[in-house]
Amino acid sequence: MRRDEGTATVEFVWLSILLLVPLVYVVLAVFDVQRAAYGTSSASRAAARAFLQAPDVAVAERRAEAAAALALGDQGLERTRVRIVCLPTSADCLQPGSSVRVRVETTQRLPLTPSVLGDDLGSITVDSTHTQPYGTYRRAR
Repeated sequence: MRRDEGTATVEFVWLSILLLVPLVYVVLAVFDVQRAAYGTSSASRAAARAFLQAPDVAVAERRAEAAAALALGDQGLERTRVRIVCLPTSADCLQPGSSVRVRVETTQRLPLTPSVLGDDLGSITVDSTHTQPYGTYRRAR
């Protein structure tokens, strides 16, 4: 007759480890992607607002880039690409009735992904677009 005393505890520990480790990894990955999504969202909004507060288009582009970099840096992200488009045409920048659209895109690496597999395999691209109106009753710049 075999004695099975103590094996339930061992089985519970092994099953807990086998189930908890992947669950913890998924939670960490979701938190990293959520941080990147929040960072890009706040970066696009901050860049659009900074663009519209500038005195001219050249200064506006620099301010928008700096605002996006600062917002991404607050979340521990590196800026990869910021695209600014004036609507309805590029000649209408900082004119009454116009608006600016800012698109920020970044790539978030998943945690504990080996770099041997390549950057694209272990990362997720996150982007955000924000459109901010200049205002109909503002003075043209």
